[in-house]
Amino acid sequence: MNESGTPDALHTALVDRLRASGAITDPRIEAAFRTVPRHLFLPGTPLETAYTDQFVGTHRTPDGVPTSSASQPTIVATMLHQLDIGPGDRVLEIGAGTGYSAALLRELVGATGEVTTIDIDPDVTEEARARLAAAGYPDVHVIEGDGALGDKTRAPFDRLIITTGAWDVPPAWWEQLTAGGRLVIPLRWRGLTRSLAFDHEPGRMVARSLTLLGFIPMEGGDGEATLALAPNVTIHYDEDQPVSPEALHDVLDQRCAEAWSGVTVGGSDPFDGVWLRMSTAEPGTCRIAASLAAVETGRVNPAIPNLTPALVSEGSLAYLTYRRLPRTDDEPGRAELGAFGHGPEGGDLAERVCDQVRVWDRDRGAAPTVEAFPSGSPDPARPDGVVIGKRHTRLVLHWPTS
Repeated sequence: MNESGTPDALHTALVDRLRASGAITDPRIEAAFRTVPRHLFLPGTPLETAYTDQFVGTHRTPDGVPTSSASQPTIVATMLHQLDIGPGDRVLEIGAGTGYSAALLRELVGATGEVTTIDIDPDVTEEARARLAAAGYPDVHVIEGDGALGDKTRAPFDRLIITTGAWDVPPAWWEQLTAGGRLVIPLRWRGLTRSLAFDHEPGRMVARSLTLLGFIPMEGGDGEATLALAPNVTIHYDEDQPVSPEALHDVLDQRCAEAWSGVTVGGSDPFDGVWLRMSTAEPGTCRIAASLAAVETGRVNPAIPNLTPALVSEGSLAYLTYRRLPRTDDEPGRAELGAFGHGPEGGDLAERVCDQVRVWDRDRGAAPTVEAFPSGSPDPARPDGVVIGKRHTRLVLHWPTS
């Protein structure tokens, strides 16, 4: 084998790339990544794939939908930085995956720390346990069970990390996290997902960072509903939103209205902040998803086919889109953000989407403060905050004032 294709060389090259990209900045996290060989947790996967910065699906449904995976190393590193783990910490991971993340956690907590990982799938836990033992981490506790219930036998924990997409913060996670502890969770609301690093304070949690990440949804029921608008076109909305399937059943058959914001983006410019703005300003914000086939036929044209913010009101819908602008020497490859609307209020909704694009454009790097409160607790004294209710938690989001 060419030396550059050996496991050690590929491993080193991956970590070097993660450092160069800025995904790894903490020396302790770098040391953990250099210590734990990823390929040991992906048997049967080509070495080059195991050491590429990409997601690797490991379990799928009969129709090919991933149910468990090895997360993209950049995402793993990002969440470990958010977790701010220290020697001696007791850590609970929800979503065992291949066991690779648990091995990294075990390196970071050191000899006096403890790591527990839970997964509801017995095949996943059996494989993770075997791979952790083979890689030299037999003392990681691997538990088959419902992650929403945590692990009472080893609680409390200093750190909780959720490596599967969550819609809510179940009571067990509140109860099993120490005062001053940290919860890192890819949390979903209004169709979007952000990885939030919550610090546990008396009566609440406060997010110290939020990062754009995506994960396979957690198994079990949650409060997000899906509605098919047409073949291969769906919207995804929260249970507290008054969406009427009957009112929307033929919305895409109605005349399309256009609105344009005057705001432009380059080919690599992120614009996910528009969704955050919409989620706090427009109660009807949700997600529209379409297959490439639906886009190619002209049925819909969302900005990102499977992941675009939309706005619903009774029998009307609008969603974010874009149009490419003529290339010039000074401005190659730019596009203007806008919206397409359908239904009686489609034009108005499209204009409202554009309003939020313009708000985002005034300070593209701004982010809201996100607080979480247990359901049933007194209303927070946040007159400027937007409350999003969930089954066990109320989120309160508020933007910095200029």
